[in-house]
Amino acid sequence: MHRKLRLRKREDFNTVYRYGKSFANSQFVVYWRKRAPNGAFRLGVSASSKLGGAVVRNRLRRMIKEIVRLNATKLQEDIDLVLIVRKPALSMAYKEMEGSILHVLRKAGLLKGSKPFNGGGKPPQSQGSRGNKRSERSGK
Repeated sequence: MHRKLRLRKREDFNTVYRYGKSFANSQFVVYWRKRAPNGAFRLGVSASSKLGGAVVRNRLRRMIKEIVRLNATKLQEDIDLVLIVRKPALSMAYKEMEGSILHVLRKAGLLKGSKPFNGGGKPPQSQGSRGNKRSERSGK
């Protein structure tokens, strides 16, 4: 992956975490945010030391970067994204990992032609209706 397409500075990661949106599945979490148009996305990968030693973490990062590089034409442009690796990803084969990454990107609406997942289409309950149920149970 080209140097221009990588998030490298701590402040870039923190900006994505602070002002971006996040979506997750059991193996990965993706944080993303729109940025000024310049034609390409930038990727950062985060792998905690809880996953294993440096060799394990770097191998995961390389696999993830390669998966994203090969699927770059499917990704929207002008976004910064950070992929965080979770422990279940350690036991995955390359093809399974590719499917899981594409799933979380599709869920976030970052693939061209996809819309963000909104939680199954159920409308959220308002706080007022929950408050009424509590008061009915307590007899107030």
